[in-house]
Parts: sequence; structure tokens; C-alpha cells
Amino acid sequence: GVFLLLLWLAPMVAVAQEQEEPEQDWADFDDPFADVGAGVEVSDPLERFNRAMFWVNDQLYVYVMKPVARGYRVVPVGTRESVDNFFVNLGAPVRLVNSLLQGKFAAAGNEGRRFLFNSTLGVFGLFDPASRRGWPMAQEDLGQTFGRWGIGSGFYLVLPVFGPSNLRDGVGRVGDYFLDPIPYAVEGMGETMAIKTYDRVNELSLDDDTYEKIKEQALDTYLFIRDAYSQRREAMIRN
Repeated sequence: GVFLLLLWLAPMVAVAQEQEEPEQDWADFDDPFADVGAGVEVSDPLERFNRAMFWVNDQLYVYVMKPVARGYRVVPVGTRESVDNFFVNLGAPVRLVNSLLQGKFAAAGNEGRRFLFNSTLGVFGLFDPASRRGWPMAQEDLGQTFGRWGIGSGFYLVLPVFGPSNLRDGVGRVGDYFLDPIPYAVEGMGETMAIKTYDRVNELSLDDDTYEKIKEQALDTYLFIRDAYSQRREAMIRN
């Protein structure tokens, strides 16, 4: 149960790092959504439930995840970056298959050669020589694939542990699980969750307190995260 509780932060960090609130002093952030439009209309009929789950996740972050991640920073940053590279490389099947399902064959081929290159010359993915060769990583998952197929996002949903999502992306998350090599490489769910928890702690240890900065700036952190997540997902589907 504890391992599951620690997995919630990844979507929040991704949202926090990629969205900027208008008319605030965000000198350290870029706004990748400038070409998306004035915003995305979000259906949030479960707002009361979502706010409750958001509060639970916030408390888990403040009192569990961030203290653990800060303690883990005793590990040299180069080592933590190599660990992050390793887990990113393991996610290649999800990105490759979803690129194919979206008809992005060039991206799928690029993802395949990235995986082969980084798994060999990159020492099992600990290093990322493919990016240095100009082979960018795809950003594809099943939720995006559904979106490209014309399936709407449905209502917004804050998942306990996993954080911001929506009906479409929640279903996509389940599908992507079966493309993840980690569950096939270990014996049980407990081991899988332990590995993924370690990945999230390592990832958070490399983050520069992004979520804390958003909490300081945003008038309503829940609304900021909700709208940022929705805009980010729409931007990823359009690309």
C-alpha cells in the first residue's frame, strides 16, 4: 500500500514543469501552450471528490514524498541522472507502440533506434547518447492515442496516488501497463510497485521544488493543476 501511495507525484511534476500561469512572475518557466489558444474547457462534475483527493495527494507529497526525495539527494546527481535515463529507456515500448498506433511511423522508428542505441552504447540505458546524436524521444501514450483517434477526454479526475487525469487517460494508463516491461521482469505486484516507487523518488530528487513554487504563486493550486494538465494533454495530442 505504501508503494502505491508514493506513485502519485509524477503527473503533477510533469504538469508543474510544463505550464505557466498568466500574469505571474514565472521567470524560470516557459509556456509551451502559447499556440494552443485561450485555454481548454474542462468538465469537472466531480470537483468535490477531486478536491478531496487533491488534498490527500498534497499531504502525501509534503509529508512523505518530498522528505524521502530530499534525503535521497545524498546520492551524487550524476548517478541519479543515470537511474532516470535507465527508467526512461525502459519506457520505449509504450512510446514506440503508441507512435505506431497514431501513424507516426518516423517517430516509432526513431524510438526503436534510440532504444537499441542507448541499451548498447548507453550501457543498458544508463546514458543517453541517442539524444546527443539528435534523436529526440517521443512523448506518446495510449491516452494520447485515444485522443488522436477522436475520443474525447471525458470528465476530469484526480486519482488517489496517481494524481491528475481524466476518463480517457485513466483508461489509457491501464492499457499502457501491459506494454511496460517491468511487470514482466519481476515476480509480483509488490516488486513492481517497489521499483516504480524508487523511480519516482529518484525523479523527484532531480526536481527543483517546482510544485512548491506553484503553490506559492497560484491563487488556487487545484484549479491551476487541473487547467494545466488539460492544456498540456491537448497540446501533446495535437503535436
